Amino acid sequence: MLTRTDLRGRDIDPRRILPRAQLDVSHAVEQIRPIVDDVREHGFEAIVRATEKFDGFTLHRLRVPVAELKAAEERLDPAVREALLEAITRTRKVHADQRRTDVTTQVVAGGTVTERWLPVRRVGLYVPGGLALYPSTVVMNVVPAQAAGVESLVVASPPQTADGLPDERVMAACSLLGVDEVYAVGGSQAIAMFAYGSVGDADPERELPEWNVCAPVDLVTGPGNVWVTAAKRLVHGLVGIDAEAGPTEIAVLADETADPVHVAADLISQAEHDPLAASVLVTTSVELADAVDAELARQVPLAKHSQRIEAALTGRQSGTVLVGTVEQGLRVVDAYAAEHLEIQTRDAREVALRVRNAGAIFIGPWSPVSLGDYCAGSNHVLPTAGCARHSSGLSVQSFLRGVHLVEYSREALGDVAKHVVTLATVEDLPAHGQAVSARFPEAGA
Repeated sequence: MLTRTDLRGRDIDPRRILPRAQLDVSHAVEQIRPIVDDVREHGFEAIVRATEKFDGFTLHRLRVPVAELKAAEERLDPAVREALLEAITRTRKVHADQRRTDVTTQVVAGGTVTERWLPVRRVGLYVPGGLALYPSTVVMNVVPAQAAGVESLVVASPPQTADGLPDERVMAACSLLGVDEVYAVGGSQAIAMFAYGSVGDADPERELPEWNVCAPVDLVTGPGNVWVTAAKRLVHGLVGIDAEAGPTEIAVLADETADPVHVAADLISQAEHDPLAASVLVTTSVELADAVDAELARQVPLAKHSQRIEAALTGRQSGTVLVGTVEQGLRVVDAYAAEHLEIQTRDAREVALRVRNAGAIFIGPWSPVSLGDYCAGSNHVLPTAGCARHSSGLSVQSFLRGVHLVEYSREALGDVAKHVVTLATVEDLPAHGQAVSARFPEAGA
């Protein structure tokens, strides 16, 4: 089922030939630009128009009543409630250890620099809806924001129910986490609402009912489809964004010790998300590759979303890469920089510690990616499309800004003044130097 690329004995840059999903975000930006502009100008009415066009719902109110959130929590299946609470507990435990502390450095006598870590004031958290529904994504976005100390959290998720509300389980997860500002808005219009608010520039003095007023945010986080990603690119700069999320990815680095049943099941688990999802096996063993193909042929027809899975596994973004050694396999997975990377080899932890590029690494046969999706305690909002070479997954740090407090005494400034003046002169910015020397008139400045 998986196409094969044989790199054994070949010295070639893997990035040029590895399977990868093709996502034309630039084209999507131009497609959704009019929607984002409409929301900026006309706010609520533009959001309603876009929701009618793309989601088939006529919205009379954007904000979900708190009573509806509480009711969704009360209706939640007890087993789902227990699972969500366990996910929240574990995720909070991991993210609590990510908190930063202020640090003051004594540069010289009388001169200090203090780095303070301040949370973003208001954050818009996007929770997608479509082929699947994601109450777990509520957990993964909200928990680190709360741990960072963000004071204002707002969630947007597309309308799903007959009365134009988001998915019941998404609303319940918000309620469990104490988030009461939730909007039934999805797609690019939700990202535009986050960035510009729902009032609109055309008539900024008008008064809307409070349930239709969403104030702009400072940072937007959360995954979504190409239209959401395009909207995030379009508003980036006006607001911060966590990342441009593409289709989900799994890579498995395995040798002959791996269990083909496990490997196949894990590849299928990510293919289940989307026909564009990527599932890549990197292995030293032809026998394992054959056994995994056989398992895929057996397991895929039994899966609920078999058509979606088959489309993903047979797409250009998925495949098997044969390598001569685990060392070569490490070069391949570092070049691929997968969102999720499983290591199923001998001495798996030792191998994992040698990986440089991955969103999250899952070690050994008992740490599947789906554990990380829900209950490992790690975050499942991770960099895709090779961005793990330079970017991290969502964490407490995503919601913090480092601010330097510079405090020098007269004596400490005087000691370094000549160096400031020298460097300002070299850069032909004499006023910079004058700003220092003007403080010491007795020196003849």
